Amino acid sequence: MCRRFAVCAAWLLICSAVLLAAACRSSPHVASPGETAAASPGAGEATVAIYVASNGWHSAIVVPSAALPPGAFPEAGDFPGAPYLSFGWGDAEYFPAPDPGLGVTLRAILRPTPAVLHLAGLPSHPREVFPADEVVELPATSRQFAALLAFLDAAFDREGAARARAVAPGLHRFSRFYRAKGEFHLFNTCNTWTARGLEAGGWPIRVSGTVTAEDLMTQVRALAKRQDADRPTGRVAPDET
Repeated sequence: MCRRFAVCAAWLLICSAVLLAAACRSSPHVASPGETAAASPGAGEATVAIYVASNGWHSAIVVPSAALPPGAFPEAGDFPGAPYLSFGWGDAEYFPAPDPGLGVTLRAILRPTPAVLHLAGLPSHPREVFPADEVVELPATSRQFAALLAFLDAAFDREGAARARAVAPGLHRFSRFYRAKGEFHLFNTCNTWTARGLEAGGWPIRVSGTVTAEDLMTQVRALAKRQDADRPTGRVAPDET
């Protein structure tokens, strides 16, 4: 997650006025009573610590391998022994390119394009692997964690096979790119995808209008602050700071 993501910078230059207008029209997300309950585990309820990581442009969802049910994510077999798995989504041409040119960048921005998943088997805690990135912990109930895993699993485009095909080496020695479902475009970025994953897990987060990393992380920080005030004592995956 240390590489530059010029697609986001170019997007800001081209469309900042459009996004500003959209942001001004958007009303803040107000959690319903049911959403609030989903975001705050009950006292004594065991939770799993999941993480949302951002380098300021791109975001990813990180889950602890020890908490995964048997057989989850056949692609995880490419990273045996990794204590954490990081999932990021993006444009299939731009994301894996070591040095994407202007044409690739503009295609990623201006029209819907195929997507890939960047799966990384982190060798240690995400805060240790990416010390310069923002890494926010969110406690997940068993129901939230199962729903989040279902979302991540469904993001792979396995084309009827047992596992998705790796299409390129990853950004790190411990990662690979895989075919993914969905299309990347101006209003469906990696950060939109991350927000959609959290929403699928039951966290009260606004997906519409979440385009930049800051759009996402502003909400994630608020969720973490709210959940930290009512953090249960039982936890499956303790924080390893």
